[in-house]
Amino acid sequence: MSKPHPQKFKDYTRTFFGGSGQLSSQKRDELILTYTPLIKYIATRLASRLPAHVALDDLISSGIIGLIDAVDKFDVAKNVQFKTYAEFRIKGAMLDELRALDWVPRSVRGKSTQLENAYAFMEQKLGRAATDEEMTGHLGISLDEFYALLDETKAITFMDIELLKQNSPEMRGSNFEELLEQTSVDPFSALSFAQIRGLVAQAITELPDKEKLVVSLYYFEELTMKEIGLVLEYTESRISQMHSKAVMRLRSKLKKAMA
Repeated sequence: MSKPHPQKFKDYTRTFFGGSGQLSSQKRDELILTYTPLIKYIATRLASRLPAHVALDDLISSGIIGLIDAVDKFDVAKNVQFKTYAEFRIKGAMLDELRALDWVPRSVRGKSTQLENAYAFMEQKLGRAATDEEMTGHLGISLDEFYALLDETKAITFMDIELLKQNSPEMRGSNFEELLEQTSVDPFSALSFAQIRGLVAQAITELPDKEKLVVSLYYFEELTMKEIGLVLEYTESRISQMHSKAVMRLRSKLKKAMA
């Protein structure tokens, strides 16, 4: 049974909140029950890109807290759909839980940094995107070892983008994309959202075509890695590796811009 696409979750802002924005206790409980399936959808999507030891139930539990928070803090006057706000709060609660768990071993973080630095060095040296063969030559490893390294660090590269997208804890006015200034361990937080958007847009145009397509299909069309693999006729593992390489390149460019 395939997972529902986010667009299939109907928005019930007017049904529950009406024009007043006030919720009775009964409507509050009904709203929480109505959006409970959205929690599982988001948790399953996150879990599919995380190590096996990260429990789906833990993500769902934190997502429930996020949904309740969304119900209690939603403001109709901001002219934002409740579904959009709920997704934001649910995913934010899950990401907060993951950060608190510190679920990535230090050795894996070290390998991710090694890869990122290697991409930065090679692409500065070459003046273009480095190929897999050029990367393995620089690192002194085989292609199989290189792909294994990408697989081992894929969860970190995935979370970088998710944390970047979730970097705003609140919404200002009616513009959901506005970003509040926030300080955290996330290296991207030192940049304003406008800077990030411009830098990322430019960096994406410089990606190899296949990696650019993977990024577009995953983050903008919201396809899963498996679905992208079917579209491009690659294995899910290969798509995941393309995604990891793309994010490594993006990270190195953003860090260079921050230096």
